[in-house]
Amino acid sequence: MEISGELIGKVLHTAFIAGKAIMDIYRQPFEVEYKSDNSPLTIADKTAHKIIAEGLSQTGLPILSEEGAQTSYDIRKNWKEFWLVDPLDGTKEFIKKNGDFTVNIALISHQQPIFGAVYAPVPGFIYWGSESGSFRLNVMQSENIDFENFHSLKTLAEKLPCISRPEGYLVLGSRSHMNSETESFISNLKLAHPDLSFISRGSSLKFCTLAEGGADAYPRFGPTMEWDTAAGHAVAMFAGCTVNQSENGLAVEYNKSSLLNPHFIALSKKK
Repeated sequence: MEISGELIGKVLHTAFIAGKAIMDIYRQPFEVEYKSDNSPLTIADKTAHKIIAEGLSQTGLPILSEEGAQTSYDIRKNWKEFWLVDPLDGTKEFIKKNGDFTVNIALISHQQPIFGAVYAPVPGFIYWGSESGSFRLNVMQSENIDFENFHSLKTLAEKLPCISRPEGYLVLGSRSHMNSETESFISNLKLAHPDLSFISRGSSLKFCTLAEGGADAYPRFGPTMEWDTAAGHAVAMFAGCTVNQSENGLAVEYNKSSLLNPHFIALSKKK
């Protein structure tokens, strides 16, 4: 599928509408359910999934969503292109109401993300990445955004990386997941970078921070699923970052028989 400006605009608008619905729920009391793996689920996850599935259905491509019916690998393995979606990435952060949650939509082709959109509704930033580069748009500062006018969107957006920061090596980690392997990796990095600092972020905002130029590394030695990372992977990759498996240095791949990601290390664009 051609990733046209019109398609990007439609996907960004879909993510934006899903984010608005999530925020309507965020501002009021809501109940929390738990899935079979003990991960939390809210009405916001379900509502956002419904909005995104409806919006993407017009493309004619299959959709694999965390909150949708899980398609067997026997069927998925024949998909050349498909949408990989996490309607609400960072449900734990949503429940804690700390703002570190996102809407993730990625287009996968031949096991690699070729486009990704990430919307963080609390700070009001929408990110996207494709072959033409990665961008960040502040929807809070731009009233009456015309998502159908892609030229206007790009004019309002900043190309990534866009942050100038002081010297010092910055490592990103999860707000909700920290383990001994990650701590060991960071300790070893400190030998080469005595000025190392650690930043804690939730959801795919870690990839977006890396793409912005706001950090140097994001190691992940804990479990993640493909829908957790694909959109952020695209935003980071098309901003010049790498997202490689920690074991063999190869790029993280998607639409595997198991949807569980390998451990990986994402690194910022070389300065």
